[in-house]
Amino acid sequence: MHRPPPGGFLFQADEMANRLWKLRQRFGIAAPKVLVRTHVPWYLRWFGIAVMLAVSATLAAWMYDAGRRFAGFDRSEVEQELSAARSELAKLRSELASLRAIANAADSKVSIERTAQQKVSQQARSLEQDNARLREELAIFESMLSSDTAGAAPLSVLRFKVEPDTLPGEYRYRVLLLASGPRRGREFVGRLELVVNLTEAGGSAMIKVPGQGEPDAAPFRLGFKHFQRIDGTFRVSPKAKVASVQVRVYEAGSVEPKVTQSVTLD
Repeated sequence: MHRPPPGGFLFQADEMANRLWKLRQRFGIAAPKVLVRTHVPWYLRWFGIAVMLAVSATLAAWMYDAGRRFAGFDRSEVEQELSAARSELAKLRSELASLRAIANAADSKVSIERTAQQKVSQQARSLEQDNARLREELAIFESMLSSDTAGAAPLSVLRFKVEPDTLPGEYRYRVLLLASGPRRGREFVGRLELVVNLTEAGGSAMIKVPGQGEPDAAPFRLGFKHFQRIDGTFRVSPKAKVASVQVRVYEAGSVEPKVTQSVTLD
């Protein structure tokens, strides 16, 4: 008869005790808790999350607006004020455009009036020049009628005038020559010359117009029977001051002037 080895019963008893302890831990009071959850589809979970986020955002916006209103800031009032400011700005811009149009019209009117005044002034100067010319011609004819043919000079300078012109250093001269006495009715042919005395940089100088290279320049040629009017300009250095001007009238082929006359400038 087979006998179990010594201590065999004790080993089997310990093993049975260990199994019982493990069963108690799994199914007894000390067993781990089991959580049973209901299965929810994924799209419902995402929908729920989205709803929660939307509600949270709305609640946050409401709390933000409520906080600003509580602090004295009302968005609706600010929008109304901004709208009113924009309307006022549009109104001011419209008024500014209207004022600019009025100003442009006024400027145009002033420009037109200024142009008209300039034209009137030019016409007045032209009429004055024509009047002076007519007076000169009348004086010429009166002198020709009243002059003594026996004792009158054959050639005379009836009028000689020099005055500054528009540009610096530019001068305008006017000469009126009259033939009378025995020469009346015969053509006088010759040339005219101007001698300008001036001062510059503390020194004095003299220049002739026309210059040495153009003694027979067209504006200075003479050819008349009764009278001739010569009108022109000459130029000097803008820094120079003209003291006096002498006009000399030469007959063709003569080196000595027939008649001279001087004018002093202030």
